[in-house]
Amino acid sequence: MTELALRRSELDRARVMRLLQDYGVYAGVAVLFLVNVALTPNFVSAENFRTQAVQVAPVMIVALGMALAIGSEGVDLSVGSVMALSTSLISLYLGYGPWIAVLVAVLGGMLVGLANGSLIAFIGVQPIVATLALMVAGRGAALVLLPQLKDVRDPGMAALGSGSVLGIPYVVVIAVALAVAVAFTVRRTTFGRRLLAIGDSRPAAQLAGLPVRRVLIIVYVVCGALAAVAGVLATARLTASDPTSLGTLMELSAITAVVVGGTPLSGGRVRIGGTVAGAILIQLLTATLIKHDLPPSWTQIAQAIVIVAAVYAARERGKR
Repeated sequence: MTELALRRSELDRARVMRLLQDYGVYAGVAVLFLVNVALTPNFVSAENFRTQAVQVAPVMIVALGMALAIGSEGVDLSVGSVMALSTSLISLYLGYGPWIAVLVAVLGGMLVGLANGSLIAFIGVQPIVATLALMVAGRGAALVLLPQLKDVRDPGMAALGSGSVLGIPYVVVIAVALAVAVAFTVRRTTFGRRLLAIGDSRPAAQLAGLPVRRVLIIVYVVCGALAAVAGVLATARLTASDPTSLGTLMELSAITAVVVGGTPLSGGRVRIGGTVAGAILIQLLTATLIKHDLPPSWTQIAQAIVIVAAVYAARERGKR
């Protein structure tokens, strides 16, 4: 093979990898959708689409915060525990009214995010280590506050979980609104530009005089707040607080959505549209396996394969 042919082959491979990373998640969603249309009974129905949208909303919300953390060249493994903590706080403070309980739950998530950000920004702990510690501590605190499942019987919470506007569930409306807000923040604000600069090169950002510590703390506070919101919505939908299982492996789903959506683990880039599509891909994959009577463990295996494929595509692109 001539040198010219080799170069063409390398360019073609690079082009394929670029397309795979940029648009592969959308192709995956389209393929899974068509497969379900063809093979899954009653898939094309308003009720099923509503169910899928409601189920994907918490994953999408958590993934939005995870995208910010990964974009800053970090990660947040505590998001599932924050969901558990928020459901415990909801149950404890529901007697003061649903909105007080929601506010306390979100503040609890923000405090966990503040702890994560402080460990990373001021002490220099690696994000994976800092958030792993808060993952363990957060789940433990949730179980101390509420050792077992407890029913949530409140009209306000019930309305939040099952209500709708113009036929669209409140849960979905909130998720879409948050996605738009995060996308605007990343693309159109000074904070978003600083976040990407820090993720691209933290030493260079420090030399340029950017407030690196402040940005990192805000990133993890927002990530914690979004995880708490997801926990609140999940609690409202289930009408029960279950800190034992709520949010379990949510960090895996969120990281999968972000990475498959095209946000590199090396930081410096955040793709919100891809993250939303990644969350939808995970939900469709889960629903497909469940509807065809495959055990839930296959979902985790499939997610692991998807993560490896996405990271490989990003790595190959990075070489070029």
